[in-house]
Amino acid sequence: MERASVAAVLLVVVVAVLYTAGIAESAAAKSDGASFIKAKCSTTQYPALCVQSLSMYASAIQKSPKQLAHTALTVSLAKAQSAKAFVSKLGKIKGMKKRELEAVHDCLEEMNDSIDRLSQSMQELEKAGKSKGQDFLWHMSNVDTWVSAALTDENTCVDGFAGRALDGRVKESVRGWVVNVAQVTSNALALINQYGAKN
Repeated sequence: MERASVAAVLLVVVVAVLYTAGIAESAAAKSDGASFIKAKCSTTQYPALCVQSLSMYASAIQKSPKQLAHTALTVSLAKAQSAKAFVSKLGKIKGMKKRELEAVHDCLEEMNDSIDRLSQSMQELEKAGKSKGQDFLWHMSNVDTWVSAALTDENTCVDGFAGRALDGRVKESVRGWVVNVAQVTSNALALINQYGAKN
């Protein structure tokens, strides 16, 4: 009976030590990842937003430029999809001015294009990760082109609300969503270019 009690206590101690070691290792990986993200984000146009949007993925990113670029692009795509959903719902509101409704519909088209380009970029980034030499550079050039085009689409959406005639809540709401997407996409492009330059 005593042997069973001692064995049970030892088992609990071993499990506790392994659990604590796992937590410590996970915390160290997250800390290393967070420092890596902060350093890489410091070269982007919106460093605080970059750190804020990527830090929750620190343990997955660790110190991998490839994973950082992939995660930044994934975050950009997710934000673009959320912005598209918001703009789509906005377009169904009754009582909007004709010019506002046209700008919303144009913006929705631009966001669809942006999402398509970001999706293509995700696929191409995967291909780049499996390539070397000139093939790698070719895939990364495609990623750069498509992410740049997505950024242009996002900015074109915002530009569609220019002018005093469109001042108001619709304009401000769309700007709030889409400017955030454009900033995250700009950061993703910078991190993708960093990854491409290192290989």
